[in-house]
Amino acid sequence: MRDDLERLLERLIHASVAERVAISVAALFAAILVGGVLVFVSGGFASCRAGLDLAGVTFCYNPIQVYYELFLGSLGHPLEGDWSPMNYSLATTLRQTTLLIFAGLSVAVAFRAGLFNIGTQGQLVIGGLLTAVTVLFAASYVPGGFVGTVLLIPIGVLAGAVGGGLYGAIPGALKAYAGANEVITTIMLNFIAAGVASTLLSWRFQDPDSANPQTRAIPEYAEIPNVPVVGFSGRMDFSLLALGFAVALMIGIAWLLARTSFGYELRTSGIQPKAAAYGGVDEKRMTVASMTLSGALGGIAGAFWVLMEHGRWLENVPALGFDGIAVSILAGNNPLGVGAAAFLFGVLSSGSNAINTATDVPPELVGVLSGLIILFVAMPEFFRMMGRRYADVGGPERTRSTGGEADD
Repeated sequence: MRDDLERLLERLIHASVAERVAISVAALFAAILVGGVLVFVSGGFASCRAGLDLAGVTFCYNPIQVYYELFLGSLGHPLEGDWSPMNYSLATTLRQTTLLIFAGLSVAVAFRAGLFNIGTQGQLVIGGLLTAVTVLFAASYVPGGFVGTVLLIPIGVLAGAVGGGLYGAIPGALKAYAGANEVITTIMLNFIAAGVASTLLSWRFQDPDSANPQTRAIPEYAEIPNVPVVGFSGRMDFSLLALGFAVALMIGIAWLLARTSFGYELRTSGIQPKAAAYGGVDEKRMTVASMTLSGALGGIAGAFWVLMEHGRWLENVPALGFDGIAVSILAGNNPLGVGAAAFLFGVLSSGSNAINTATDVPPELVGVLSGLIILFVAMPEFFRMMGRRYADVGGPERTRSTGGEADD
């Protein structure tokens, strides 16, 4: 039995990209099947006026309708005749995808360096607040209109990257020079970030005209604009320019890791730290640099959350950083795979809203369906990552954490 499991794990560890994609697709269909059965059975315990009667029991929920809304509702029902590619549901899906690309890249970079960055959420909070404050301050010295847009958006994104990067450097330095476990420090820094941001908001940056905990709104011309003619409505809080930047950054990070000396040192320090040190890589410097880059990407996520979605910083920051962990694992810590994983999360988020609107299925059950899909699709990749470190079939210890990958 153990030999069979080891052979299976070895096959999973050394699976090609095509095989891993096939496994993920098969896992997705398995999750849909299990979730469909769960929805159908749950409908037998619900009360409804009409449903499917079987053996004297009325089943209220239709799994086919539920999955129709989950996957097609998130795109605005493209099979219906009056569908428009600029609909609100698709905008919601792509907005979530855009933000999760940044968060997923943040986690993936740290994982590839052999580090667990559980603190992307805190880096996102700090980066978002610094973006809002910096743009509000700079707007007093920058002309409005097109010139203001061209100047303030890069300033805001840069401020978010700097804030998130500096906050990410803290656990990196603690790991490198004090031996502190980055999992513990990043988790603690998440709470510290929320507390510090809330304190700064109430002390200095609170919007005096609002009872809600939020900053003043940034100028409208400082928000990320829509693409003329083919863009989404401004009321949808999504811009194709933001998505384009996220995709370009995703490709840029993939190139950085694969084609530069910095990327080589980062990956080598994660895969074989002793060999990297023997080859002249400064492990401490690389630890700080990796966490700084990871934090900067988290800060950019916060910047786009402010500049694209809300036009201000709010205390109630969504858990994008924590979702980024699942996105990165689902993508196998591959920067190019982060886009597809983020899109799946965007579909599940927007589709869940469509289910709640179009059916009587309770939100708790919808959450279970989304969780099943994420669990089924992510677990093969998770076992593959863990197998690289712990399984004998993976050879001697090749990583210092589950983040290191020899090849993708």
